[in-house]
Amino acid sequence: MASSPVTQAIEKAIEAEIEGHHFYRMAAGATTDPRGREVFETLAAEEMRHADYLRAQHRALIDTGRVDASASLGDAFPLTGSSPIFSERLKARVTQAHFEMTALTIGIQLEADAEAFYRRSAETAEDPEVKAFLLRLAEWESGHYHGLLAQQQALQEDYWAANRFAPF
Repeated sequence: MASSPVTQAIEKAIEAEIEGHHFYRMAAGATTDPRGREVFETLAAEEMRHADYLRAQHRALIDTGRVDASASLGDAFPLTGSSPIFSERLKARVTQAHFEMTALTIGIQLEADAEAFYRRSAETAEDPEVKAFLLRLAEWESGHYHGLLAQQQALQEDYWAANRFAPF
């Protein structure tokens, strides 16, 4: 299969996953929260696994015209609980959590964009197997998005109040 809208979409997705990988590595290196560092490192590794998975699918589509059913994403890292990313100690220093709050905001946008991209790509995919793997990626990104959002919401009111951003 020569270059097609699906392979071009996968190429863009690979670039986005690599950018996400670099962002999460930067976030891991910049946070002083040990749990945050661990979670950001895990997210960086997941983004690279996504890129590797997409490369395998891209190669399979080019070579055979079909997705590689044997390629696997593995299990997603669960971002659940009341504080899915940062330790409770971050709340104690919430007035200085500027980087962490910014990283959450950027990460939320990256994950939302990735999910939307995969869903749009799935809508245009004619092959049911291609559609299925794109939807699986969309769901994976949705999990990242919701975990980051939950953490941001858990910290936001305290962060705003501590830094006098809130009008209350």
